[in-house]
Amino acid sequence: MKNGIDRRSVLAGVAAGSAAALLPSRVSAATYYPNDQHRRVLELAAQQLEKHRASLWRTDIVGIVDFALPSSLPRLHFANLERGEVRSFLVSHGRGSDPEHDGFLKTFSNEVGSLATSRGAYVTWEWYKGKYGTSIRLGGLEPDNSNVLDRAIVMHPAWYANPAMLEKWGKLGRSDGCFAMGEADFNEALWHLSGGRLLYADRLGFG
Repeated sequence: MKNGIDRRSVLAGVAAGSAAALLPSRVSAATYYPNDQHRRVLELAAQQLEKHRASLWRTDIVGIVDFALPSSLPRLHFANLERGEVRSFLVSHGRGSDPEHDGFLKTFSNEVGSLATSRGAYVTWEWYKGKYGTSIRLGGLEPDNSNVLDRAIVMHPAWYANPAMLEKWGKLGRSDGCFAMGEADFNEALWHLSGGRLLYADRLGFG
């Protein structure tokens, strides 16, 4: 038990999510054959991993978020450095980074109360139970995201990050600066990105 979370129940949720993934459904994540975008993602993941290795507990998978892309496209990449594979997911950005709510991130901010996304490198910490259910705490590793704990910036599931939002609005909803994923996809983050791994976010232009 950690921070009130029963690991067995979380793992059961992961198993249920994996079983659901076998059924015909909307695709919000994908594994591709290597292309230029994914090669660049893997290269950046390796570079950032070496830069921040001393702060990490696990180095097999790195999360890379390319906020140059709109929220309608899979822009959270799970870079598996051991296998040379990339899996990509939808992720929301903060309302303070997109005041017009057109789906594009305009600015980053590290200020408390900005409701904006922060750029830079994060370490993923433990699971905890929050407003949106089981979530992942984050630690900021750079000056651009040093206020992550004071701002309560985390990774969490959210209905407004579900693929159905694209069918209705052509974009995802906005967070308060957190990395919000679709509810079905978030088990992937719990299983593959939590527990001391690296998450790196910036406007990269790898699309």
